[in-house]
Amino acid sequence: MVGRFKRLWIDAQEFALASLDRLCWRTGRAQAIASHLETGLRGERAALFELRRRGVTIVARRWTSTRMRGDVDLIGWDGEWLCFVEVKTRTARDMKPAEAAVDEDKREMLRRLARAYLRTFPENERRYIPVRFDVVSVYAIGGATEFNIFPAAFGWR
Repeated sequence: MVGRFKRLWIDAQEFALASLDRLCWRTGRAQAIASHLETGLRGERAALFELRRRGVTIVARRWTSTRMRGDVDLIGWDGEWLCFVEVKTRTARDMKPAEAAVDEDKREMLRRLARAYLRTFPENERRYIPVRFDVVSVYAIGGATEFNIFPAAFGWR
């Protein structure tokens, strides 16, 4: 967990970013995107700030590789662990939880992207980096946002 001052600073940053988004929409300068994509982006941002409140240092958002399809929603350091985070956002609680949407195809894509990201580190360092794959379910229902965080939700195999 982070200290009280740091938590207030993170809250202020989240509020400021949301205020800027609202201003863009009011002035007509916001980019029009499909509502389900907008929901996903809001969920990713909410997860980013929630993980920061929990002490995770986020180093990349929506990371992509030019050589393969897909993206990693968030990449961050949780202590010594390099975490590749998949965020799933829902605006209602269905029979099937949000984290269930991370199927085997999605997990394999995340593993491939993680290998590509690790190749950006010097070879003699990358073998000593402990890696974990986390899933964050964000439920934005009404005015409340709930998080279910699953550290080490799946592994390399």
